[in-house]
Amino acid sequence: MPVVFYISGHGFGHASRAIEVINALLVRRPDASIHVRTPAARWLFDVTVRGTIHYHHAEPDTGVVQRDSLHPDLEATAAAARAFYESFDARTRREAAWLRGAGARLVVADIPPLALAAADAAGIPAVAMGNFTWDWIYDDYASWFGTAAWIPALIRSTHRFAEEAWRLPMHGGFAGFRRVIDLPFVARHSLRRREEVRARLGIQAHRHAVLVSFGGFGLRSMGLDALTRLEGYDFIVTEGSLVPQGARTAGAADTRHLNVVSVNEHAWYGEGWRYEDLVKAADVVVTKPGYGIIAECLANDAAMVYTSRGRFLEYDTLVAALPRTLSSAFIPNDDLLAGRWEVAIEAALARPRPPAREASDGAEFAADRLLSFMV
Repeated sequence: MPVVFYISGHGFGHASRAIEVINALLVRRPDASIHVRTPAARWLFDVTVRGTIHYHHAEPDTGVVQRDSLHPDLEATAAAARAFYESFDARTRREAAWLRGAGARLVVADIPPLALAAADAAGIPAVAMGNFTWDWIYDDYASWFGTAAWIPALIRSTHRFAEEAWRLPMHGGFAGFRRVIDLPFVARHSLRRREEVRARLGIQAHRHAVLVSFGGFGLRSMGLDALTRLEGYDFIVTEGSLVPQGARTAGAADTRHLNVVSVNEHAWYGEGWRYEDLVKAADVVVTKPGYGIIAECLANDAAMVYTSRGRFLEYDTLVAALPRTLSSAFIPNDDLLAGRWEVAIEAALARPRPPAREASDGAEFAADRLLSFMV
């Protein structure tokens, strides 16, 4: 019974949580035939899916165009969405034909509207999963969409095609779905001990570890050189960041080098480690707020220092949820880019954890719900 996952390419968060659901499904049904249609990088699936899937590069939505992690390009976002949705009917027909040709029996959308429309056209049941819907995001961009202001309504009209919508925490939107089910957090959990990961990175037990995490869009102007003057901290960066000259590589024992540990993600994954292991090693993650990194901090016991990320409606919802989810502190963009991090890091470390820990077993819940559709 082939199951097709349609995954938005907007950042890594959609792909990483969908992969957790896929992995949980493969635990329950190792023989499941799973197809993935997404623009997200294939290597991410190759190194994190614990089983066999069929990957297909596809463009099921346009999301928000980003100049970098902190700056959306709203004119380009509106132009891309208009070009996509003006041809929505033709795209729906092509995608429905693909589904029929693949023998698909179930569609899971995180959360491209095209997946829901194509499933309906092909006569296949579909479920939606996410913490926001694109109509909700685009409604906030009305002045940029201009004469394309019809797009959010078109997106909402596809929601009725879903059998269920699985709404994750920190949510917005979800108008028009026939049935909405609230899930716990879907999150990547490290399977390693914290001490094990820190030893691999060469971080001594008495030092605070700070992970710099700005996702697939990166951040080109961050003043990491200023961080080398901070006492008592080791900063973990991946190769997408600007790494100061002389930074040591993961596992280097000579701590006379700069206090920035550079991790080559492809090599890291190749050795059997995962990104969530870096979160596990960290006392604090410095990031823009997004569903994926908040969920991973929750699942792996890390505090967060977050900054603003331009006009993106999800931001206010996420920030409002942080006090009950994580120990956290805000850092302005100017201080972030200049490397003035110490005050915010200390504030995040000093804040107590929320008294009630949020559940993060949403992947297991979603996999069990999928099985009920597969009988």
